[in-house]
Amino acid sequence: METESEPYVRLATLRQLHQVMADMNTARSLADTLQTVADGVVTGLGYELACVNLVRPDGDLVVAALAGNSAAEALITGRVGSRASWDRRLSMGEAWGDLRFIPHTEGWVLDEDDVPQWYTDGPAPRFEDEWHPSDRLFAPMYTPGISGGSTGELIGVLSVDRPRNGRRPGAWGREALQMYAFQAAIAISNARLRANMQRALVRLEREQQALRASEESFRQAFEYAPSGMAIAEMGGDQHGRILRTNDALCRLLGRPASAMRRYSFSDLVHPEDIGTLLRTSAEGGRAELRLGRRDGTYVWVHLRNSVVADAADGPRFLLTHVEDIEERKRRELQLAHRASHDALTGLPNSAELRSRLSARLCQRPQSLPPGAVASLDAAYGHGQYAELPDAGQGAFEGNGHPAYDGNGHGFDFRSSSEAYDAFDHHVHTIAPEGETDDGTKGLAVLFCDLDGFKSINDRFGHNAGDAVLIEVARRLTSGVRDGDTVARLGGDEFVVLADGLGRADAQDLAVRLRNAIIPPIRVDGRAVRVGASFGIGWAHCGMTADEVLKSADERMYVEKRSRPKQHRRAG
Repeated sequence: METESEPYVRLATLRQLHQVMADMNTARSLADTLQTVADGVVTGLGYELACVNLVRPDGDLVVAALAGNSAAEALITGRVGSRASWDRRLSMGEAWGDLRFIPHTEGWVLDEDDVPQWYTDGPAPRFEDEWHPSDRLFAPMYTPGISGGSTGELIGVLSVDRPRNGRRPGAWGREALQMYAFQAAIAISNARLRANMQRALVRLEREQQALRASEESFRQAFEYAPSGMAIAEMGGDQHGRILRTNDALCRLLGRPASAMRRYSFSDLVHPEDIGTLLRTSAEGGRAELRLGRRDGTYVWVHLRNSVVADAADGPRFLLTHVEDIEERKRRELQLAHRASHDALTGLPNSAELRSRLSARLCQRPQSLPPGAVASLDAAYGHGQYAELPDAGQGAFEGNGHPAYDGNGHGFDFRSSSEAYDAFDHHVHTIAPEGETDDGTKGLAVLFCDLDGFKSINDRFGHNAGDAVLIEVARRLTSGVRDGDTVARLGGDEFVVLADGLGRADAQDLAVRLRNAIIPPIRVDGRAVRVGASFGIGWAHCGMTADEVLKSADERMYVEKRSRPKQHRRAG
């Protein structure tokens, strides 16, 4: 094409151009395609130098391929020119269709910009259409537009130099270069697409391999984990149903995997722990509760939940890690029992006694002076409310009657006295009044002090004394009801808490317990006897635990002094 004159073009030239375009579309990679584009300009279009400037993701253009001059290739390949400098070049000079020609008379202003370029030497042109060494010709490459024209996005620029015939290209040469740039843009776009697809396929294969490896790793970790693990459904009607369990969980609960799939954790949890299970969140939830074994017993476990998805938008499952903490719980219960119970007798100790007693008491006195509301009720003969505290206007419901229960405790209405607000829902403990049995039932506190115990310790030693204390504790525990408390206060002092007793009931209980203690106790082959003095106190709200125990202690000493000394040991 460098020798023929337009419009006469040899068929061999067209065939050569066709072959160049075919090679351009069959290159195996993006790099091969770019180099083929540059080589095709030299071999098919008749230029001595050709450079492919490719647009990078940041918008700047990098020299991606160069053909025709190995020295220039080594010098500028890989160098980058800014997008602003290229936009300036593509707006200068003469527009030959989509091409841009910058003659040497204008191009000197570009010598100092940041676009990589080479310099060629040669004689000054003698004719008007002769190529000058400083002339520049650019062929922008655009992605095809909707109509097939060059109206898409700029993907690169072809820079060409030194036509072999030494002349500026005519109409045919311009049309061929413009058409070549259009086809090159398609080839580069296709090569990019193939490269992206290949990278995507490689990435997908790696992800699939990683997923298979992860699934296998998870399966092995799940199956062979030393602690129990389970996968359960999440959401829907079958929420919580167990789908899969490992061997460790099956061994822990004594149930085969096939049977476990018929249950959810709510079916296996201890009835007292169902609330704990329901309050445990699915994502990162933790709980300590009891699960039922096949033999009907329960084991303490620590549950830890996490949510896993089957796929990006697939169903979510609940992964539950089940750790056996039976031994730890047993030790914790033992430690808690030791902290709250007497080491010798096994009875609740002084601290536990005060804790149980304080739980029944509040700071509200047993009786308060009548307020304005109570006075009105008394004036109109409403004796039921004569002893109620003044609750103010808010203590009346819509029907005009005070919102109190039978014991005079308000329901959700604030009293005018803020001191008692915290006890509106507390079941107050009351005590019988006076020395006669008026039928009032209360919390009786029986303070027991052994008579003659010191002489046993002195005569037979502390081991004998300990044996006596253990037997007395057993006899006291056998003599009370389930739900009553027998505690060892210290030394030879015991306390019994018995709720729901009247004065006569409490006195009868004291007599029975004293009679249970009096019989001889066998210690090291000998029979010893101790007596017991009981003092009966009554707990009611407004008192502290220490005040209640002091009251019972004082009554015990009154009772002890009231009996002759020689009769105390025998009761």
